[in-house]
Amino acid sequence: MIINKEEGIIVLILKNCTKSFKKTKALNDFSCEFKHGIYGLLGPNGSGKTTMMRCICGLLSPEKGSIECDCENIGYLPQQFGAMKSLTVYETMRYFATLKKIPKSNQDNEIRYCIDLVNLSDKIKNKVGSLSGGMVRRLGIAQAIMGNTEIVLFDEPTAGLDPEERVRFKSLLRKIKNDKTIIISTHIVSDVKSICDEIVIINEGRNVVQGTCSDITSIGNEKVFLLDEEYENNLEGNYYVKDRISKNNKNYIIVLSSNFIEQGVSINADIEDGYLCALKDI
Repeated sequence: MIINKEEGIIVLILKNCTKSFKKTKALNDFSCEFKHGIYGLLGPNGSGKTTMMRCICGLLSPEKGSIECDCENIGYLPQQFGAMKSLTVYETMRYFATLKKIPKSNQDNEIRYCIDLVNLSDKIKNKVGSLSGGMVRRLGIAQAIMGNTEIVLFDEPTAGLDPEERVRFKSLLRKIKNDKTIIISTHIVSDVKSICDEIVIINEGRNVVQGTCSDITSIGNEKVFLLDEEYENNLEGNYYVKDRISKNNKNYIIVLSSNFIEQGVSINADIEDGYLCALKDI
């Protein structure tokens, strides 16, 4: 349901969606609302991120709940992007342009524009079978954004990309974000913290929390401690050892805890700390 698009209030609504595979609930009464902007869908592997995206695309149907969206043309990059190896990059894009019902008169310009955005112009005549895994991933990104779709779903888009291409992908998102709802599924916090307007944390098929990067970071406020490793056995209550480091020939641990740790030094939380506190219910 698109309500007052000029104010960007609501573009996509998931209401109490449940989707099961045998005895496992991939989505468990999941609800969420999306406006125009870039959203990071964060959660561990198996948390329900891919199932949610497939339900939005119509590839799966929830057995309970509803999905409200007036946009018929949704761009989608699946986790495993399959393309026919015998086709060239251009032919592959022409195939997807036809599926998206882009007028033939517009296809060439649209294809070349999207291929240029993902830095594959020099490979446009090459067969897909000759491309590296990262290049195939970039081709998948190109077909997802083609056609000026209002909603674009990226499932683990940076998997297989080198650091330079990760930076290019973030730059691409900033170029195309206007009047779009872009949802990026990942379990890597660094992929989303610098580009997303909001974060949705999903775990065991449930919407744990949704908010801005600042909101998520604040969940970890006053819960992050640096302490000598020798005090680890004294820890009590609900805590999580996030990291182990060495400094000046001494070993330390970084701990997330809902209880104040007297032997430790409180340090500033970052978005990863907030994410982990939300997952671990700290």
